[in-house]
Amino acid sequence: MNPTYDFTGQAAFITGASSGMGLAAARAFAEAGAAVALADIDENAVAGAARDLTGAGHRALALVCDVTREDHVAAAVDRTVEAFGRLDMAYNNAGVMAPPTDAADETAEQFDRVNAVNLRGIWASTKHELRHMRAQGSGAIVNCSSLGGLVGNPGRAAYHAAKHGVIGLTRSAALEYGPRGIRINAVCPGTISTPMVDTMVARGELDRARAETGQAIDRLGTAEEVAQAVLWLCSPGAAYVTGVALPVDGGYTAQ
Repeated sequence: MNPTYDFTGQAAFITGASSGMGLAAARAFAEAGAAVALADIDENAVAGAARDLTGAGHRALALVCDVTREDHVAAAVDRTVEAFGRLDMAYNNAGVMAPPTDAADETAEQFDRVNAVNLRGIWASTKHELRHMRAQGSGAIVNCSSLGGLVGNPGRAAYHAAKHGVIGLTRSAALEYGPRGIRINAVCPGTISTPMVDTMVARGELDRARAETGQAIDRLGTAEEVAQAVLWLCSPGAAYVTGVALPVDGGYTAQ
């Protein structure tokens, strides 16, 4: 049983919101009463996701946003505030994975692409969310890192570098903005059953059975379980929590 939250009268902004953990978070925020802005690079998918939420009686806005473009991010956050009048919560979730690559062979193009989305995209999102939250004097931001932000893994140097960077960004911004009434935390999902993971399995980049038995809870996590961690971090229940990198990984990083 999940805890329940009341976010009535509040607004949430989620990137990478058309599928996986982003969509699960958007649904959870909406079901808890928040108005939700769903931002994603996939125009058709994000429009369909928002349409499903409005069809269920929720307030939802679809925004096409490439997080590697700071102007896109700024416009999406501004549009959210224009539509809903405020910005209370944000989940910066958009991310990509690259094929496993020997560190001596990884191209600059792959490194730049992974970091442009997974680190610079979160930097831009946090920056423009803070502009509004700073004026408001309140807010909660959750950045999506990974268990890859807490440990290393062969073949994943660029990905883990970006995800470690997200935690450094989160902690520094949390220290800066805690005195201003804004909390900033990170979630560090383990191997979660999402379309991205399904693609990795299909390409032979991930052994599902090995992943399922690689931690104390011997199954993959669900997008909804990550969403519940995000909602808690944004809720009054986490009012004294900031600068945290919270593993949601079935115990992988406890080993």
